[in-house]
Amino acid sequence: MSVILHIESATEGCSVAVSQDGELLFDKHDSSINNNAVTLGVFVDEALALADSRGILLDAVAVSEGPGSYTGLRIGVSMAKGICYGREIKLLSVSTLKLLCVPALLNMDLPDEALLCPMIDARRMEVYSAIYDRALQTIRPIGADIVDADTYKEYLDKGPVYFMGNGAAKCKEIINHPNARFIDNVKPLAKWMFPLAEMQFNREEFCDVAYFEPYYLKDFVAIKPKKLI
Repeated sequence: MSVILHIESATEGCSVAVSQDGELLFDKHDSSINNNAVTLGVFVDEALALADSRGILLDAVAVSEGPGSYTGLRIGVSMAKGICYGREIKLLSVSTLKLLCVPALLNMDLPDEALLCPMIDARRMEVYSAIYDRALQTIRPIGADIVDADTYKEYLDKGPVYFMGNGAAKCKEIINHPNARFIDNVKPLAKWMFPLAEMQFNREEFCDVAYFEPYYLKDFVAIKPKKLI
């Protein structure tokens, strides 16, 4: 038995959900890239108000851990930590790349030998990606890839590989292997976090609220503005 608040802000937009034993009680998302901090705060307030009005006590907060947008990850993790401190509940972190795989696993009939390659856009022809099997066991760990026709050839030669996420669209014309499959319009929404978060909750795989940091993959580098004169 678990009630979990889910927060996702690792890529464009943001989303919030509340689940109770696998059933969604609340789900809101916004795909725009502006005012994520404000929108996320509004969604979280609405989710907490719903839970409180029904006398439902939260057991944990699950947050999308990255990789993804530096700013988006900071906003989501900071908000999750604040709720955990304020309500004295547990913190869970969910891989954003694994999260991208969940809708495909739940809604598609994938062959047993299928591999999944979620991709997050890292600008130009670079993506953050990993490769998993259908049980979300890691076949190739998370990395930053500059994609060309041979980047995933080792895995494509063995069988079908399903690419998804906002980094996959720009790779369609480059990855032209016959075993490449592209799933469109897959986003890492909070409502898909509950299978992963509940599994971690049951295993008591909690994060240290004080010391947890998002998985940026790359260090943030501030760009100095050019001089006007």
